[in-house]
Amino acid sequence: MALSKQLFLSIYTDISDIDLISLYKKSEDKEIVGELFKRYTQFVFLVSMKYHKDEDKSNDSVMQIFEKLFTDLLNHKIENFKSWLYMVTRNHCLMDIRKQKKNLKNQKELKKDSETFMENDMNSHPMGNDVKESKIKNVQDAMNQLNDEQQECVRLFYMEDKSYAEIEEITDYSLKKVKSYIQNGKRNLKNILIQAGISAFILIFILIA
Repeated sequence: MALSKQLFLSIYTDISDIDLISLYKKSEDKEIVGELFKRYTQFVFLVSMKYHKDEDKSNDSVMQIFEKLFTDLLNHKIENFKSWLYMVTRNHCLMDIRKQKKNLKNQKELKKDSETFMENDMNSHPMGNDVKESKIKNVQDAMNQLNDEQQECVRLFYMEDKSYAEIEEITDYSLKKVKSYIQNGKRNLKNILIQAGISAFILIFILIA
């Protein structure tokens, strides 16, 4: 059975891109897309690197684009697969970059609003210095409950106003890990602060995903 499968797959290597796509539309055999993946993985990666300038992001793009091929190949008329794949990759990367810029802009705006709210709240709320110091201590205690990676990334992002790229350079974590540590740390910190009943201070650190 294994030998038969190997012989079956070897047939695909001798078939042109367009004939493979035509065969896939008839059979929907995912092994055919796997053959296209083998042929063009490096190509899609290099095109992605042209736009992202980042290996992790480019690798993510490769996987996302080829996952879409299972559906897109059935729905599009393709005359030159490599040219079509280039345009698909280019558009995917540009959309991803625009999305990242939009998210970064929203994060900065929300962070600015939350800091303004906190400043106004501290100036207007009738609480003494002892109460303020107590709440600040609770926030520090909450930060200490995060694991080392989350604590470091949350501190750099929210307290020192570092960008994702700057945190990546400072910590040597990958961009994907930096985002994950911030996201998970934000969620954990929110839960800890809510349990402590500190509503105003939550806005210093929490950004809505």
